[in-house]
Amino acid sequence: MWRAPLDGATKKREHSLSASVSPKSPSIVWFRRDLRLADNPALQAALHWGAAVIPVFILDEAREMRAPGGAARWWLEQSLSALSADLAARGSRLVLRRGEARQVLGELARETGAGAVFWNRLYDPGVVERDKAVKAALRSAGLMAESFKSYLLVEPWELRTKTGGIYSVFTPFWRAARPLAAVAAGSVEAQAGVRAPSTLPAPATFPRSDILSDWRLHPKIATWTSGFQDWRPGEAGALKRLDAFSQTALGAYKDDRDHPNRPGTSRLSPHLHWGEISPATVWRAAERAHAAGDGVDTFLSELGWREFNHHLLFHRPDLPTSNFRSQFDAFPWRSAPDDLERWRRGMTGYPLVDAGMRELWSTGFMHNRVRMVAASFLIKHLLIDWRHGEAWFWDTLLDASPASNVLNWQWVAGSGADAAPFFRIFNPVAQGERFDPDGRYITRWVPEISRLGSAFVHAPQAAPAAALAAAGVRLGETYPRPMVDHDAARQRALAAFRSLRSDP
Repeated sequence: MWRAPLDGATKKREHSLSASVSPKSPSIVWFRRDLRLADNPALQAALHWGAAVIPVFILDEAREMRAPGGAARWWLEQSLSALSADLAARGSRLVLRRGEARQVLGELARETGAGAVFWNRLYDPGVVERDKAVKAALRSAGLMAESFKSYLLVEPWELRTKTGGIYSVFTPFWRAARPLAAVAAGSVEAQAGVRAPSTLPAPATFPRSDILSDWRLHPKIATWTSGFQDWRPGEAGALKRLDAFSQTALGAYKDDRDHPNRPGTSRLSPHLHWGEISPATVWRAAERAHAAGDGVDTFLSELGWREFNHHLLFHRPDLPTSNFRSQFDAFPWRSAPDDLERWRRGMTGYPLVDAGMRELWSTGFMHNRVRMVAASFLIKHLLIDWRHGEAWFWDTLLDASPASNVLNWQWVAGSGADAAPFFRIFNPVAQGERFDPDGRYITRWVPEISRLGSAFVHAPQAAPAAALAAAGVRLGETYPRPMVDHDAARQRALAAFRSLRSDP
């Protein structure tokens, strides 16, 4: 990862522009999914430039591959508010503009007399092409325009197989990528990370800014986000979350991460998605906690999975709508809108699936183990196209990422790279009994069956009539009967899989 001072190529470009750009010209820092002040290479470059800094965020949804979903828009609003406050505390301010980034940046440069624009790279297909055009336009106008590595530890073009292809299996990818990731993050001994600046040089006058509330990022269903309040978007919240996880849960992460009734996961994914914390900062914190146990290696591999997903999407920009394995193009999906709606609402009759779907709607989050079970149920029990489930997660997950959301759904479906085989069909009852044995997670989100006790809470349909009556459960009335029988659904799914022309 780049650290101040500037690299040689940037210095040469700065020198070549010195005749046309005043050294007193301010610089623009174009914030995107890097909504933080610490460990921010673009911001460090602006400070090295040595003049006033103008922080800018541009809402350019039309040029992105996908506009953020409803939950993510809520997070973005909170995060921008937090960043604005952090900048104000340092004598600066965040300028908000809406529109096409190339045009907006050109206008801002003319308004402010800026001589440089700095930003950190993203890797979504539409964004990559947009950023190339922006950089070319700014440079042709005589400005310095530089981008930096920050969102990933290993950029997609830094890694190729021995034959020059892309990695499509995680284990060899991570074997090759991990040493590069460690170097990019910097060793614990040699580096404590780049601190947030205590002050920022401000221009005499800041350019006009939109009002954040006018963007109407908040979802139209006002009551929907009431359950999101436990989250703390922003850089301070990200650092606090990382510190708590490192001290209390990282050591046992390898085992506890699979149990939804335990606080065993980091819950850093929305903070990482919006760049409120860098993967390098997270990596260094994990390394510092290495004595905590073998959960560290497992956790670092999860950072690697995030890198792997971005690697795949960069090289295969069609994956949000296309199967990585083309054999699945012929899969006989069912069109079943009523079944899809029951799954969305958490009314499938399988308590672990229903608990996950209700947790998602209530909090904007779902435990990772339960995500796999809920996704498998939609795809394999109901034979509904993975793209319908991915779209629902995109709209309702606070951590919805263009790469991770798509590739994880394809992983469950068996249609993706290094995917779980299609014939691995999770049994929701067995998964609940194994990972939520006393039913605490289920009864939190499906309270109508809470009095059944651990003996029947995973499968109310198996409970004797007397037990149902004592618990006040009336199947089909207070809680639905299972939509499908697990064994019958499994056989139907396997038959559909066998109908493909060739074995993927």
